[in-house]
Amino acid sequence: MSIAVRNVTKTFAQFKALDDVSVDIPTGSLTALLGPSGSGKSTLLRVIAGLDTADSGTVQIEDRDATNLPPQRREVGFVFQHYAPFKHMTVYDNVAFGLRVRKAGKAETKAKVDQLLELVHLEKFQTRYPAQLSGGQRQRMALARALAVEPRVLLLDEPFGALDAQVRKELRAWLRRLHDEMHVTTVIVTHDQEEAMEVADEIVVLQDGRVQQVGHPHEVYEHPANDWVMGFLGPVTHFGDLLVRPHDLDLAHEPSDDAMPATIVRVTRLGFQTRVDLDADGEPIYAQLAREATDRLTLDPGTQVHVRHARGEALPPSAPDSVPAAVEEPLAAEAQSGRAQVR
Repeated sequence: MSIAVRNVTKTFAQFKALDDVSVDIPTGSLTALLGPSGSGKSTLLRVIAGLDTADSGTVQIEDRDATNLPPQRREVGFVFQHYAPFKHMTVYDNVAFGLRVRKAGKAETKAKVDQLLELVHLEKFQTRYPAQLSGGQRQRMALARALAVEPRVLLLDEPFGALDAQVRKELRAWLRRLHDEMHVTTVIVTHDQEEAMEVADEIVVLQDGRVQQVGHPHEVYEHPANDWVMGFLGPVTHFGDLLVRPHDLDLAHEPSDDAMPATIVRVTRLGFQTRVDLDADGEPIYAQLAREATDRLTLDPGTQVHVRHARGEALPPSAPDSVPAAVEEPLAAEAQSGRAQVR
């Protein structure tokens, strides 16, 4: 089921949460709405669900105008960050709730709930109560509850935000596998760049209520629409007055026409990669090196090296005074893998 959002604007008091937003979400896709806090991503999801009403603009679901339809008539399943389980109900009863509201028969309800609990790997926990489950198990229960009524669109609002990092990573992989099995049009809201890159077929990047870029994860990472998108989606540094990815920088002892001299300030080993902080004539920059590249050369603070762009970008004549605030490297992107080489 496709979704088409056209020229949607939504204002809360004096705050414009969405400003003339238009987005197309293809049938059967898993689309991530990605942006920092206050960018409008959750508001856009709620407008699609019918939980918020746009001030202007339209929402179409499968070529049907859903702008003024109530949530229960939009055939969407909604999963909130805190999953809101019925604490007095067992896992089985939580998942069966929507089917019972729809007056489904007992045999139909049991068959559907059993199928979903097996799908989300909770078949052995159906008699437990939410308080007896882990955070990851409660989130899987919430997804099963949303899927029980067979929604044609599944909307997830920061579904893993309250979980620890390792559980989030496991559930991301599980969600991707679940989506590939069920092919339900899915929209997930997240502020986690790695999460969006890992699970989504397409990413919609929002800032200040406006769409900055839409595209495949590889496309928006490798070909960002502007400096803000580049900085938000991954680590950035300067090469002269170019904004570049630190893993696109090469280090070498030998000078070359397309390289700038720099002095190593600090070397930090981060497991499979190494961060090398450098001083290039008073300008701080840094490179990310793969482990094998680091092992080929001893990198000591105070050593002079030469920095060049691995993709052959020409060295600009001068460097700017500082990195623009909008593209300061996000902490969540520090784990991006390194590709820089040391010769």
